[in-house]
Amino acid sequence: MKAIRCAHCHQFFVPNSRVKNQRYCSEKPCQRARKTLWQSQKLKTDPDYKANQRDCQKQWCKNHPDYWSNWRLAHPGYTERNRIRGRLKSRNLAKMDASKSERFIKSGCYFLIPEPLSPVFIAKMDASIQKVQLISVG
Repeated sequence: MKAIRCAHCHQFFVPNSRVKNQRYCSEKPCQRARKTLWQSQKLKTDPDYKANQRDCQKQWCKNHPDYWSNWRLAHPGYTERNRIRGRLKSRNLAKMDASKSERFIKSGCYFLIPEPLSPVFIAKMDASIQKVQLISVG
C-alpha cells in the first residue's frame, strides 16, 4: 500500500487497509488531534451531542464541587495571571484584528509590550516593533 502524510505530524505512514480515508498515523498525539477535531466538529453540527456534553459537564461539576477552588490553590501563578488579565480586559489590548477603521490609525512605529511592572506578558504576539504606514486608496 502507498504511504501518505499524516494530517497532524506530517510524517509518512502506511494507512491501515481496513480504515477508509485514513488521514492520521497511529501515534498518540496524532490520534488525540484527530479526536479533538472530530469532537469540535460534532459540537458545531450536532445539537444533541452538544446538549449531552453540557449535561455531563454540569453533572461532573455537581459531583466535584471543590475541584476548581482546590486547583486554584494548587496553582497560584496561574491564578495571579488570570487576575491580572481580568483587570486588563476593560483596557484595549493588542489584537491583530482590533482596528475598526483606518481613521483611528496613524502612520508610525508601535510597540507591543506588556503592562508596566506586570509579571505576565499579555500581548497575543511576540513583543516587537510594528511599523504602520497608511496608503491612500483615492
